[in-house]
Amino acid sequence: MILNSFLISVIEFRKDLIIVLNIVETFSGVGAQSEALKRAKIPFKVSATVEWELSAIYAYDILHNGPQDLSLYRHHNKESLLKELVQYNLSSNGKEPMTEKALSALTVGQLKAIYHSLINNNNLVDITSVSADDLDDDIDILTYSFPCQDLSVSARWWNNSSGLDRDSGNRSSLLWEIERVLIEFKEQNKPFPKFLLMENVTAIRSKAHIENFRVWTNFLEDLGYVNQIYDLSATNFGVPQSRKRTYMISVFVGDDLEIEQEVMDYFLSNNLEHIQLSAESINPISDYLRLDYSVKHYLEEAIHATPNFTASREKIFNNNLKLATDSQANNSLIARTITTKQDRNPNSGIIAYDKNPLVEGTRYRNLTPREAFLLMGFTEESFDNLTIKNPSENVRKAFLTQAKLLKLAGNSIVVDVLCGIFKQMDYINNHILPQDDKESESLSDFGIEVNIL
Repeated sequence: MILNSFLISVIEFRKDLIIVLNIVETFSGVGAQSEALKRAKIPFKVSATVEWELSAIYAYDILHNGPQDLSLYRHHNKESLLKELVQYNLSSNGKEPMTEKALSALTVGQLKAIYHSLINNNNLVDITSVSADDLDDDIDILTYSFPCQDLSVSARWWNNSSGLDRDSGNRSSLLWEIERVLIEFKEQNKPFPKFLLMENVTAIRSKAHIENFRVWTNFLEDLGYVNQIYDLSATNFGVPQSRKRTYMISVFVGDDLEIEQEVMDYFLSNNLEHIQLSAESINPISDYLRLDYSVKHYLEEAIHATPNFTASREKIFNNNLKLATDSQANNSLIARTITTKQDRNPNSGIIAYDKNPLVEGTRYRNLTPREAFLLMGFTEESFDNLTIKNPSENVRKAFLTQAKLLKLAGNSIVVDVLCGIFKQMDYINNHILPQDDKESESLSDFGIEVNIL
């Protein structure tokens, strides 16, 4: 990131007062955590990410680092790029690894874009192969929003009851890879991360999964962490989306009982679950919908989100929330949970056509990827960097199709909620935990926004 000369001079002058948090994002997706830290004006650097899905890997790099300079790899040909990339356990769909044949089917430009993304974000790719040796000794926050597919209600429809079972080999059992890494930290006498942050579906504390979850929380407590568990809804952070998720902040206190009590007292007095916004205090849905079709890209995106009107889609039209009609938003409504697909029943809500259908013979459109990203707390500028401002059109079209953008949004975390959580961590770090060799104050105390990636 390029900082202006004023900020550089401030940093140099007050560098003894700056805390730059060292972040490791495992299961990083598109980096909602980084987006939230920027929004919260907390200086940070990301020392490592862990993500294996191509579209998320590429989107993360563009969202947080801007356009790629692929000229850095101008001396590479397809053969040399493949030689580098076959070493990684990459996935095109987030479900199973890519074959070498599938990787070879990508163009040179696409291979360069992925390689650039991996190097630029120190992406370790495969959580099962990450070791403590791969990570810094001074991690402030390690995040782990591990896959929810085997915990969610939908898993029951497929007779999938494996959940968090340690040896199930499913995607949600990847939680135990974090346990393995922390055990390695302990065996090597390596300092534990100051904070851990988990996010997942609320079903993680359901009857089916609670015993495994308790094993996990007890393990963390035995290491010296204090756990604060929240069930937080996006609406209570101003976002008109019905999305409740379970978050767990784990604060490392070791065997210091006094610090442990201070941390517990802080959470007791500042419980985020006590935030209850009235309906009038939630941002109106019109702030998130893009209904002004005089803007060319809004119109193009809306047309793309307009499906043919079939019998099955008539059910979608009849059964789902009508968040707007033509260009008039219904601000009395909030969207249902943003999921990985919108052309389904139920979905997050639709925009009905009455007098002005954008496509002849249709009655509604789905939310666009832009609207889905906005409802997840990302800025419009961030989304534009992925799409209309992205100079690598051929690469973008391969990795960021409309369907993949919707999936990335649905798999992400509401940024506004994360802001509230990170502000709590920042306070605890600056005012409760003992100060280490790092600088002792945050530039956010001076109202200055600096994000180092």
